[in-house]
Amino acid sequence: MMRIDAHAHLWKQQNGRVDGAPVYSIGGGKSNFGGEVRQMMPPYMTDGENTAERLIANMDYAGVSGAVITQEEIDGNQDAYLLEAKRLYPNRLKICALYEEDRPLRAAGCDGIKICGGRLRQQDLTAHAAVFEQADRDGQFISIDLADGDRQTGSLSELIRQYPNLRIAIGHFGMVTRENWESQILLARNKNVRIESGGITWLFHREFYPYPSAIQAILRAGELCGMEKLMWGSDYPRTMVEITYKMSFDFILKSKELTEAQKELFLFENARRFYGFENLAPCAAIGNMLED
Repeated sequence: MMRIDAHAHLWKQQNGRVDGAPVYSIGGGKSNFGGEVRQMMPPYMTDGENTAERLIANMDYAGVSGAVITQEEIDGNQDAYLLEAKRLYPNRLKICALYEEDRPLRAAGCDGIKICGGRLRQQDLTAHAAVFEQADRDGQFISIDLADGDRQTGSLSELIRQYPNLRIAIGHFGMVTRENWESQILLARNKNVRIESGGITWLFHREFYPYPSAIQAILRAGELCGMEKLMWGSDYPRTMVEITYKMSFDFILKSKELTEAQKELFLFENARRFYGFENLAPCAAIGNMLED
């Protein structure tokens, strides 16, 4: 079974902000996160660089053929680095430009535009309609992480109405552990809206692998909008501080509650169609030192 990761991050140098305070690497995979020390990456990423080469190595070993590189304000704008990553791996990576309220948007050469909805000063998404119009005009997709629950679903619903042909992927599986999460999932009943699960292992972290409640949430979302609207995402590298890249989808593969057809849709086919991946090849199986 081939796989596509619909939610991963890359940066050459972390230079972001959270609530107005700086976020930057301090070595050993750790970051100063607005004045707090947080393990932002696995500790062996000692130089603070979350590079395309490292992601591709993880993808090759885990058998992930393609990935969508989204962005986050806490990492800083990575547009220039992502364009270089796409140049190096044109068939395997789709990239997003980062929308920032106080800076010009330069999305040329990018496949999509990332909006950190919950971090916007102006939370009403209709105030940012120009971004949706641009993506619609240029044939790009919108990748958006919404504020918790239904705080932004009304304004996003209005933009979906205005731009019915615009592809929109809602991240973090609708913030599944928060109240009213299903209101975000219901938006995927619109023909060009999808839900991706980047961060689902973070949201169910206290339960931990094999995340039985995450499986139940996937099944519930499938009931609400259809399994053909759901896509797997890893949220690499942040979720890799506790689990391996393989573990971010292995609990799906080993689930006895999802059918093989549902797994194929969730892990590969839905993302292939939505993002327009072409010429992807299966990854060669790589044995490890633990295997007989």
